Amino acid sequence: MTQPGIPNEFALSTACYGGRLKSIEDQAFAAVGMGFRRVELGLLDQPVTFNGFADSRRETGISVDSMVAGCLNPKAENMSGTRLGSPKAEERERALNSLRRHIRSAQALECPLVIVRGCAVENDKLQAEADSLHAELLDATNGQLEAAQSKIGDFVARVQKKGQKQVEHLCRSLHTLRAEFPDTRLALEPGLQFNDILNFEAMEWALGDLSRQDVAYWHDTGRIHQREAAGLPGQGAWLEAFGECLAGVHLQDSTLEEAELPPGQGEVDFRLVLDSVASTAVRVVEVNPRHGRPEILACVQFLADMGF
Repeated sequence: MTQPGIPNEFALSTACYGGRLKSIEDQAFAAVGMGFRRVELGLLDQPVTFNGFADSRRETGISVDSMVAGCLNPKAENMSGTRLGSPKAEERERALNSLRRHIRSAQALECPLVIVRGCAVENDKLQAEADSLHAELLDATNGQLEAAQSKIGDFVARVQKKGQKQVEHLCRSLHTLRAEFPDTRLALEPGLQFNDILNFEAMEWALGDLSRQDVAYWHDTGRIHQREAAGLPGQGAWLEAFGECLAGVHLQDSTLEEAELPPGQGEVDFRLVLDSVASTAVRVVEVNPRHGRPEILACVQFLADMGF
């Protein structure tokens, strides 16, 4: 018989369900059954309905603590919220309208924070080069690893220059949204790809530019670990640089080859994360949908035993 989840203070990302549950009501009750009293609306292939959530909230006391932009209306591989930095004005306007809908939905669910993930520089040649470098990194032997990491570092520096205008567009878009929706906080989360515009230096610049708008930083343990394995700044550097404006963290494990693992099944140094994340930060368990209830319960126990 499956044991019930121990009560915990983590939030569960609805991305963990994949396509198994079709309404936020079902997702909420499933989360409560695993001991969660908080959820995050995560990225899904298909949007869920909000039917019955008010009733489930009254019955269980569950809350929606955060929402990842794009989770309600995914139309393509790149979620609509990530086009806020597009060099094309019409694309930016579509993205703004999309994120406006997401924020209104968040407000209807009494969700105080919307997360905007980093997005790739819109350049096909850079995308192909990023894919090639990732494949080279995965195939590298110990003797080849340093050379592969050096190539990736040089590439990220070029992406930084190429994507500067997109970062500026992203910041202007977020200025607009904060002025329109002052009661909903926004947070920036770095992406995983090497051609992501929100690399370490760009994140520093963007958060500085948006500091008066109270735009926060959102950390992802799995994504940053994989970037660190590629020779880029790691967990400690990101958390030290942006800890003061950290709103929350996606807790997932990873190796160089595989991300979205349940905490405890990969290589992430969660002790370092625990020591660096303020007690007020939202802690969201986010794992791949192929991992079911037993793995989620086990990773909650792992994190609780560590002191999270």
